Amino acid sequence: MAGLALDGANPDVSLLYDINGLAADAPHWFDRVMELVGEYGTMLGMVLVALWCWWSVRKREDAVASVAGLVWAPLAAGIALLINIPIRGFVERPRPFNDHKGLEVLIAGKTDYSFVSDHATLAMAIAVGVFVANRKFGLAAIGLAVVAGFCRVYMGVHYPTDVIGGFALGTAVALLLAPVAMALLTPLMAAISRSQKVGWLVRAKGSVERGADAGAGGGVGVGLGLGSGAGSGDGGSAVIPEPRTGDSERNDLAA
Repeated sequence: MAGLALDGANPDVSLLYDINGLAADAPHWFDRVMELVGEYGTMLGMVLVALWCWWSVRKREDAVASVAGLVWAPLAAGIALLINIPIRGFVERPRPFNDHKGLEVLIAGKTDYSFVSDHATLAMAIAVGVFVANRKFGLAAIGLAVVAGFCRVYMGVHYPTDVIGGFALGTAVALLLAPVAMALLTPLMAAISRSQKVGWLVRAKGSVERGADAGAGGGVGVGLGLGSGAGSGDGGSAVIPEPRTGDSERNDLAA
C-alpha cells in the first residue's frame, strides 16, 4: 500500500506544519529539551509513575489485582508493538520529512515507516495498563503519553494521524486483552504474595499482616457467603451474638 494521503491540503499535513512550525520559532535549547522529552523523557516518566504506583498499591487491600494490572502494562505494550510490525509494512507510509519540504526535523536517521508511531503505541499501552491498576496514576501516565505524541509531531518525525493511530492501537490492546491477562496474572500475583521471600513485591509487609488477621477473623463469614467483612468488625455483615452466661442460667432456672 503506497501510504496515506500526502496532499498538502490534507488537514493531517496542515496540522503537522502547524505543530512542527513551533520548533522553527522556538529557541535552540527548547528544541533540544523537546527532543530529549519526546525520545526518552516521557518513557522515563512513565517508568517512574509505574514504580510510584507499584509502591503505593502494595499497601492497599486490592494489592494483588493492582500489581497484576501493573505487570500487564509492559506486556500489553510489547504485544501492541508486535501487532504494529505488520501494520507498518502494510501501510508503508514514509516519514513526513521525506515528502514535505520545510519541516524542522530534530532527530535525523529515521528511515523506517511512519504509521503507526511506535512511541505513541508504547506510551499509551503502558498508560492504559497503569490505569487498569490504579486510575489516579493511570491518568498521570495517560497525560505523559499525550505529551509523547505531541513531541513526535513537534520533532517532525510523525504525522498527527501516526500518533492517533498509535494511541488507538495501544489502548485497544491494553483494554481488549485485559480481562484474559488479569484472569491469568491475578492468581500468579496472589501466589507470589504468599511467598516469604518475594511476597513484598505484591504486598507491603504491613498489609500482609493485616490481610492475614482479616482472613483469620473473617474466614467463617467467607465460607458462609457473608463476605470477608463478617469478622472484621467493619459493620459490613450481620454477626449473630453469643448468648451471655447470666441469660443462660436464668433460662435454666425458669425451666
